Amino acid sequence: MGQGIYITVVEGKGDNDNVSAYQVAPKQSQPKGGIVLLQEIFGVNEYIREVCDNYAEKGWEVIAPSLFDRESQKIELNYDADGVEQGRALKDSVDSFSENDIAACCNHFMNGLKLAVVGYCWGGSLAWRVACRSLSFDAAVCYYGGEVPSLSSEKPHCPVQAHFGRQDSTIPISDVENFISLRPEVETYIYDADHGFSCHHRKQYHQSSANLAQERVDKFLSRHIQNTS
Repeated sequence: MGQGIYITVVEGKGDNDNVSAYQVAPKQSQPKGGIVLLQEIFGVNEYIREVCDNYAEKGWEVIAPSLFDRESQKIELNYDADGVEQGRALKDSVDSFSENDIAACCNHFMNGLKLAVVGYCWGGSLAWRVACRSLSFDAAVCYYGGEVPSLSSEKPHCPVQAHFGRQDSTIPISDVENFISLRPEVETYIYDADHGFSCHHRKQYHQSSANLAQERVDKFLSRHIQNTS
């Protein structure tokens, strides 16, 4: 693990205008496709880097932008109450820049790759937003994005897969069910798990749900963005 490097995806005049990203490529010379991987409210931390590395080991090129860089460089927060409080405040500060910062990542992949956006928590919400508001992506995956149900009136421009936890008190299951009824074209799955169930660094981690979701994501990405040439 940890085979990636940091690159600059947005460069501006001041420190708070620069955005870095963790980038990792597969060992083979030609990636199957590209993934922009979006953080939770805890930054591009050890967990997010591990997820990036795992995707690279499967053959994908991955870029994870440090969306909090506009406030402070390379922030990594703990999975505790203080981390949640800090993360929410940082999210609110940079959210208006985030869609453009995500789009900037698309310019840093090897030419000719199909691209997916995969996001977790806040990143899951952002993945839905860019799937609906951008033409940059060929597929999107949203893990427990809190904004997703409230943005069900928006229509995605690419195939989308969404994952929610039935025990997630931050995203009422009634809202998820309403989203499913309004957006039947989205491949939506509900698990008997809590918010953050895919993250093995969190107490909410639910291994069987995480494994099943990952199997579904792997098949979804192979179906929609894998280079077949």
